[in-house]
Formats: sequence, C-alpha cells, structure tokens
Amino acid sequence: MRTEIIAVGSELLLGQIVNSNAQFLSQQLAEIGLNVYYHTVVGDNQNRLKHAIETAQKRSNVIIFTGGLGPTKDDLTKETIAHHLGKSLVIDQDALTNIEQYYLQTKRSMSENNKKQAIVIEGSIVLKNDYGMAPGMAIDVDETIYMLLPGPPSEMKPMFTQYGRTYFYEKLGFQEHLTSRVLRYFGIGESQLETDIQDLIDLQTNPTIAPLAADGEVTLRLTAKHKSEEAAIRLIDELETKINERVGQFFYGYEQTTLFQKVKELLLAKNKTISAAESLTGGLFSQHLTSLEAASQFVKGGIVCYTNEVKKNLLGVSPLILDDDGAVSEKCASEMASQIRLKTNSDIGISFTGVAGPGKQEGKPVGTVFIGISTNNSTNVYPLHLAGSRHGIRNRTVKYGCHYLVKLLQGIE
Repeated sequence: MRTEIIAVGSELLLGQIVNSNAQFLSQQLAEIGLNVYYHTVVGDNQNRLKHAIETAQKRSNVIIFTGGLGPTKDDLTKETIAHHLGKSLVIDQDALTNIEQYYLQTKRSMSENNKKQAIVIEGSIVLKNDYGMAPGMAIDVDETIYMLLPGPPSEMKPMFTQYGRTYFYEKLGFQEHLTSRVLRYFGIGESQLETDIQDLIDLQTNPTIAPLAADGEVTLRLTAKHKSEEAAIRLIDELETKINERVGQFFYGYEQTTLFQKVKELLLAKNKTISAAESLTGGLFSQHLTSLEAASQFVKGGIVCYTNEVKKNLLGVSPLILDDDGAVSEKCASEMASQIRLKTNSDIGISFTGVAGPGKQEGKPVGTVFIGISTNNSTNVYPLHLAGSRHGIRNRTVKYGCHYLVKLLQGIE
C-alpha cells in the first residue's frame, strides 16, 4: 500500500509549529505494514489543497490528512475532500452531542460555528475524538482510502492509536499481529551501536531493527509480526537478548522512558535521596528531576553556583582548590558533590562544572566537563570532552550525569 501523509495548515509552512504528526504517523504506519512514500504540507487554501489531493490520488492508495477540521473558515479539509469525491457533508449526532456537553460542563455558550466540527463526509467511518471536539473519519472511494485526523497532536495521536489502526486492520484484513518494542541507549553513538550489531541488522527479516539517534541518545525499534502475538513477543525477546549481549552496558530503558525517569525510578526503588550543585548546567539537572511527579520524595535540593564566590561562600568549596586547580577541575567537581550532599543531608550529591562556551575558561577548551557523584562511601569524578553548541553541551552533560547515576544506583543492593 502506497501511503501519503498530507498535513494541512499555514502555520506549518510559516515554521510556527513543527510537523510532529507526520513523524508519529510514519512510525505507526510502518508498524502495521503501510509504507509511507510521501509527506506533503499545504496551507489553508482550498485550491492548493485540491491540487495536493489530485496529486496524491495519482500516486498513493492511502492518503492521510492531519489538520483543518476545526470550526473556523480556514478549516477546509473535509469540505475540500468531500467536494473532490462528490460526497455530501452531514452532521454526526454523536459528535455534536459531545461538543454540546463540553460547553455545558464548562458553563460556556457555544457559538454556532462550533457545530461545523461535528460535520463529517457522508458514508465515512467516524473516528471518535476522546480528547477534543472534531471527530476524524475514514472513507474508501475507488480503491483509495482517505483518512482525516485532527491537527493537535494531543487529539490526533490517541485517535489514530485507538481507532485509526483498528480501521486499517479491519479494512485491509491483516491476519498477523505486529508488535514493537523500543530499546533506549545512552553513552554510545549511533554509528558505534550499528557497527556492534551490524550482522544482526544485515540479517534482519522478522523481527526488523530500526535505529534512530536523537539528542545524544540512540533508540532501536524492534518490530515482529506473527499470527500469534505471544510468538511475536518471543521473537522480540530473543533479538533483544542478542543485542544486549553486545551493547547492554549502554541500555537503560524501554519505549518513552527518559534518563531522568529512570533515575527517579531507581532512587525510589533504592530509597535514596539526591541533591545537585550545578555550575555550567545552571539548574538544568534539578529542573528535569523536579518536573517529575513525587520529586519531593527523592530530591532534597540544590545550589546553582555559577561563580567562584558562591562556590566558596555558599557551597563551601575550598579556596585553595579554586585558586590552584580552578573551578573547572576534577578536585572542584569532587568537592562540590561532597559539599552538596553534606549540606542537604542527601544520600547522593551530584555536581556539574565545565566550559559550555562560547570561549575558553581557565585556559580549558569548550566542552571540558567534570561530573562529580558523592555517596557516604566514596566520591567519583567523570571527565568528559563534549562538542557542539552551548545548549547541546549543557543538555548532554546532565544526561551523562543521569547515565552515571543509573550505573551507580543499579549497583546498590
């Protein structure tokens, strides 16, 4: 099946928002065996959208639209498609009731144009919107499937996973279960990971392996198909074991788990608390951890000690260390981690010091980083030499901090 995704919205062309819907749908469609050949973006213009539909119809037999289902005049997707297909538009009573109930519950008056969101193409299968107002729809005309989904990702994603995938399974008569699992790695580059498992990638048939690098991390999506879901899971289990026999030291979690969530999970499981002393990261590590639920159970506090004055007077770093070794040094990172642990009475203290840029500091080049981790038993410092922008260095620094914490916590009984 040749599949095309058409995103509708002038805000996409203006760069005001990122077309994350296309990425999500491409991943989802690949899992169920639909090959995406084209991504198209078109503005809120009826003539240009009509042209995009005509072009897609010539080269694709599954066309999925996102956006343009709202209540305003520039929301033209279903109207344009209905006209192209020679179909009428009708009110879906369930959708209209859902919209009316929303306004009753919020004690707001409903403007007349909101009824427009309940309109669907005659003869289409209506896809319920559990997180918004405008329903989606799917219709098969002349051996081409047209699926319309809302633009907001918070509405589109659950609609597709709950109803869109089911539609394709039933419509196309899939007999096999497709099961996927995402493995997450940190501390190894994409090219090195691929080199380490290259023979497995070369021999892949079922399950398949799809590597993806993002923001200093690497993920592998393993996808298996089988008439039995249990058998598909066993196939993935076997492949995961083979992969992690080679690169398991860099593996930290599954699916959408982040390094910060993994640290939280382990801190809670081990009944440990943590505090941070941050120089170059400026509170970024603490910000990520405290954004998680139940943060008060495992985060004691932290100090952003950007200057030597604050390192000395507030954190208690020895002036001799700052004078002799400098703020960007192994000894300073060690002292920062120890002092923050002691001052906050935490089980673990972590520190970040280094040079994020744009220029050298204390004669040390941009990307020089030291991460200290202190416990009751010992204090260790991890030197790093990172490259990239100031923003990138800071982000990767805190992720490396999480990486070392995961290794530490996994070794605690």
